[in-house]
Amino acid sequence: MTTENSHEQWIARQAQAEQMIPLIGTLNRDNGVVLSIHGRSLVNKSVIQLLKLHDAASQIDGAPLNPAHSHELIRALTELNLGPCSIDVAALHHAHRDAGSPELGAWLREQLADSLNKSGEQAPTQDVVLYGFGRIGRLLARILLERSSSLGGSLRLRAVVVRKNSETDLHKRASLLERDSVHGPFRGTIEVDEANDTIIANGVPVRFIYSSDPKTVDYTEYGINDALLVDNTGRWRDVEGLSQHLERPGISRVLLTAPGKGDMKNIVFGVNDSIITDEDKILSAASCTTNAITPVLKVLDDQYGVAHGHVETVHAFTNDQNLIDNFHKGDRRGRSAVLNMVITETGAAKAVSKALPQLEGKLTGSAIRVPTPDVSIAVLNLKFKNPGTSKEELNELFRQVSLNGQLRRQIGYSDSHEAVSTDFVGSRNAGVVDSLATVVNEDGAVLYVWYDNEFGYSCQVVRVLERMAGDSTPSYPAR
Repeated sequence: MTTENSHEQWIARQAQAEQMIPLIGTLNRDNGVVLSIHGRSLVNKSVIQLLKLHDAASQIDGAPLNPAHSHELIRALTELNLGPCSIDVAALHHAHRDAGSPELGAWLREQLADSLNKSGEQAPTQDVVLYGFGRIGRLLARILLERSSSLGGSLRLRAVVVRKNSETDLHKRASLLERDSVHGPFRGTIEVDEANDTIIANGVPVRFIYSSDPKTVDYTEYGINDALLVDNTGRWRDVEGLSQHLERPGISRVLLTAPGKGDMKNIVFGVNDSIITDEDKILSAASCTTNAITPVLKVLDDQYGVAHGHVETVHAFTNDQNLIDNFHKGDRRGRSAVLNMVITETGAAKAVSKALPQLEGKLTGSAIRVPTPDVSIAVLNLKFKNPGTSKEELNELFRQVSLNGQLRRQIGYSDSHEAVSTDFVGSRNAGVVDSLATVVNEDGAVLYVWYDNEFGYSCQVVRVLERMAGDSTPSYPAR
């Protein structure tokens, strides 16, 4: 191909992406339809971002994903009077091709029958309250606000409970939501209504309730009823402590963003969220590391049987460490987080058994905190009951899982020779298998799993919230 032809092809692809944007926006805003490419949302994406998603899909699939074909499919979707649903454009395109490319409109009507003629419908909304507004709290707010712009978003962020630290507290909270050194600027507009202690983000009012004691808050005074409360503070990790929230008017259920103690259910979405019942009033979303490694371990245990293993986490530093050397009640964590690698403990390996009971007692774990602000990597050194695979077979297993498997939202796949930690900032997967680092030996394997311990984990938390809210939005192709 000549340079001139290459440029003309680029211009043509750019034009197709430009035409997609208003169609994607209309489907999302008016119909509640979320379009994606292998789990990566197309909503609010730029022309260049859309083209990069198509290129990435072509590289992963080994089959081209042409923006012209995507545009044709998306345009056909706008004519179907759809209700809220999630549609993977790449998977649907390949399914259409594999079916022999029948007439697109009729084929789509058959495939999406459960969502036809439901335009304008909206799932019942669920009030959400964030208790705490730190790293995870603000990312949860971003995700919830992002979803509030469409009819398909069933979760509505109503309030945030924090301690008041200064007279300018509300403005500082707004600034921290709007600007983030790791995750970049908030996508939208933020206004401060100081008279009503409210931040208005993308037109959504979020009330800030100032309290240092959950026993002092009556949420019904703010028009909040039957709400899901997400405790991001980690201050209470058992049922007794978290029950304080349930005793307050307006709160019906509680989700903890940390490993729960005692007999509390620890949920890793995609693995054991099916055990959530309406009777469960207090749940844990486990830890970021547990969410990253458990889906991968499930795939390996299902395929080969995990006999035993060790999990070593190389983890970004967190707010519970000191910037420079100072007193800390924990061992080693008092030493400077930005100057040292710090050996510390992790309960993630043992916590896996709460989601996968068959791995009880089979895993050990340790952690090293390193001087990076976000994105961690877990090294899984495992022995199999049924060894005999090759590196190529093992990687192909995870490549297929990441594209078509039940855990494709949890497990990502990377085959880049140049991938480093910052490449995974903003990943919505719980973990991403680095295929080039995979090692297979006689009786097991060593796998490297990247994970955005802030954003990827927050996406998992929101998925648990949706399940608790009873969200039953259909997904196409069916998972």
